[in-house]
Amino acid sequence: MKTLSDLIAEGVSGRRVLVRADLNVPLDGDKITDDGRVRASVPTLKALVDGGARVLVAAHLGRPKGEPDPALSLAPVAVRLGELLGQTVELGTEAAGDGTVVLLENIRFDARETSKVDAEREALADELAAKADAFVSDGFGVVHRKQASVYDVAKKLPAYAGGLVLAEVEVLRKLTADLQRPYVVVLGGAKVSDKLGVIANLLTKVDRLLIGGGMAYTFLKAQGHEVGRSLLQEDQLDQVAGFLKEAEERGVELVLPVDVLAATGFAADAEFDVVKATAIPADRQGLDIGPESREQFAAKLADAKTVFWNGPMGVFEFEAFAGGTRAVAEALVASDAFTVVGGGDSAAAVRALGLPEDGFSHISTGGGASLEYLEGKELPGVAVLEEGTA
Repeated sequence: MKTLSDLIAEGVSGRRVLVRADLNVPLDGDKITDDGRVRASVPTLKALVDGGARVLVAAHLGRPKGEPDPALSLAPVAVRLGELLGQTVELGTEAAGDGTVVLLENIRFDARETSKVDAEREALADELAAKADAFVSDGFGVVHRKQASVYDVAKKLPAYAGGLVLAEVEVLRKLTADLQRPYVVVLGGAKVSDKLGVIANLLTKVDRLLIGGGMAYTFLKAQGHEVGRSLLQEDQLDQVAGFLKEAEERGVELVLPVDVLAATGFAADAEFDVVKATAIPADRQGLDIGPESREQFAAKLADAKTVFWNGPMGVFEFEAFAGGTRAVAEALVASDAFTVVGGGDSAAAVRALGLPEDGFSHISTGGGASLEYLEGKELPGVAVLEEGTA
C-alpha cells in the first residue's frame, strides 16, 4: 500500500491532489457542534499544502439523497477547515493555486456517489479523476463503503493512504493480529441489531464482553427480566439468547448492568430512581447504567491489556444520564491497556464530557468502518489501496 509519505517523497509541488476526507460532522443549524473529524483531517492536508500541492477535498455531510440540500452544505466545514489550516478554504469545483485547499460541495449531492450501479459510480469517478493527478484516501469513516469518491476513483489515479487511514488500519490490526490479553470489549449504543455481526465475531476472540446502553435491555429481556418501557428490540431476542448461550459455551465473560437509572420518560429533567437491572418497573425506562454497574464495569476493565469501546452506556447528551459513559471513559483513561475508542457517539462523548483525548491510545474517526473490520469484513476503500492503482 502506497502512503502519503511516498507521495510527499515523490514531490507534490504544483500537482493536483484529490483527498477523500471524512468531514461528516454534527451541525446545529450552520454551527459545528463537534469538529473532531475536521481536526483529524488537518495533518494530511497540511503536509500536502506545505509541499506545494494544489489540494481538492471531497467529502460528504449527512444523507442528502443524491440531490442538493442547503441544510447539508459543507460551507460551515470550509470555514472551520480554513481556520485550522490558517488559510481560506473555498467551496469550489477545481484545484486552485499551489499550496491552496479547495473543498468540493457535499459529494453526496450527486446520486452517482452512492449508486449501486458500477457504471454510474465510475462516471463520477472519471470526472473526479480528471481534476487531479493523484488521490489520497484519508476518510477512514467511509472506507467500508464502495462509493465513487472512496473506491472507484482509487482505480483511476495513483492512489495513496493518508496518515489517518494508515493509523486506523494499524490500530485495527493490533486489535486482531497483534492482540494482547485479556482482551475486553465494551459495547453500548441504542440498537443491538446494529452490532449483530460484530458481536458474533467478537465472541470467538474476546475474553470479556461488557454490554451497556440501550442494547443491554434486549439482553436483559432475553434472560427473562422485565425491562419496562426501556428500548427493546423484540425481534432480536432469539439472536441475543443465542449470544448468551454461545458466550457461556466459549467461556467468554458476558457482563450486563446490575442496576440502571429508571426514568419516568425520555427527557433531560426526567425523574428517575436507581433500580436493579432485573427489576425495572413496568412504567419506567432505563436511560443509563447505575452506580453499582459503573463500579463493576470499571473493575472488569482494570486488568485488561487491550480494550475496544464502541457506544455510550446511556443517554450521555443528558447530564443526569451521562454518568455511566463517563465511568467507562475514565476507567479507560486510568488503564495501562491499549485502549481504542471506536468512533461515532463514543468519540463524541469523550469530547462532550471534557475528557483528555490523549488519555486513550487511539480515538477512531470511523465507528462503522471499525465495527465492520472487527466483524471480519473487507473494507473496499482499504482493499483497493492494497491492490495497487493506476
